[in-house]
Amino acid sequence: MRIGVTLQGVDNPSEFGELARWIEGLGYDDLWLTDSSLHAGEVYVYATLALAATTRLRVGTAVTNPLTRHPAITANAAATLARLAPGRFVCGIGVGDSPLPEIGLRPAKISTLVEAVELMRRLWSGETLNGRVARWDFEAAKLTQPPGELPVHWAASGPKTLAAAGEHADGVILLAGLFPEGIDFANEAIAAGRGRSARARFATTAFLYGSIRDDEATALEEARSIAAWFPQVSPQYARLAGMSEEQIEAVRAAYGGGEFQKAKQAAELIDDEIVRKVAFAGTPETAARKLEWLGGEGFDAVSVFPLGGDRMQTIESFAAIAKAGRKDPVPTD
Repeated sequence: MRIGVTLQGVDNPSEFGELARWIEGLGYDDLWLTDSSLHAGEVYVYATLALAATTRLRVGTAVTNPLTRHPAITANAAATLARLAPGRFVCGIGVGDSPLPEIGLRPAKISTLVEAVELMRRLWSGETLNGRVARWDFEAAKLTQPPGELPVHWAASGPKTLAAAGEHADGVILLAGLFPEGIDFANEAIAAGRGRSARARFATTAFLYGSIRDDEATALEEARSIAAWFPQVSPQYARLAGMSEEQIEAVRAAYGGGEFQKAKQAAELIDDEIVRKVAFAGTPETAARKLEWLGGEGFDAVSVFPLGGDRMQTIESFAAIAKAGRKDPVPTD
């Protein structure tokens, strides 16, 4: 099982290459970078810095969307990064969430995402596009140096998006909580899509939003904000985790701030037991047990998104826990 780190572009760009080298040196396989519109720095700048500074680390967007950039521009950015670091870039994409409202956009339809990915694949293959392609117009559009096939992983939580990811993507970036009922719900939807897919290879990455601290109460408090995201964006997981309809509505009413970290008022309505189910939060000992459980759930990769006041501690602790528990060779794709 691959291990990764997920970061927003909030660190000083002049120091980010060194941070990426440190992450690689800890033994991580992947570094995922959010495309957060105006909430953080430009994802392709940070991806370039990370790839240029490392030799082994795989870097992906987590995730871009088909609306804030024309899909052809996204295809070109991905192709350029593939030239910079062959085999080490993954195009992570989704319908969009918090990055969109502040610039007057709503999340894309699943059909738009499907069409955008197909368009990018056609450009990557070297095809010249003319006329109307899906909802976009082209005139002799062709990448100067097409890279061939590049991996595309979809971010997904809801059943329709998960099924579409299983059918059309090369992998899924999953945010479904970290408890059996949530994982089973997501896997069932993915399996339905995989049954319709012509794509041979598929990988599932679980995103682990959380905090690892010696004091469990501190870790739970630092991770509480992500628990507020589920009632707002994916309430089916909140229900599966045991939240009542009244509590879900109260959290939704209090939710605000765009990015989930700013939803403090809503997060205060969620009790510790729910946080334990949906976040990767606790002591090194509890984190090790949860990581061992995830390893038995069939995930190809996991990636920790560190929350709280000392993100570097969580990154370092997670690497140590994963190293202690890792027994199998790391898959190459």
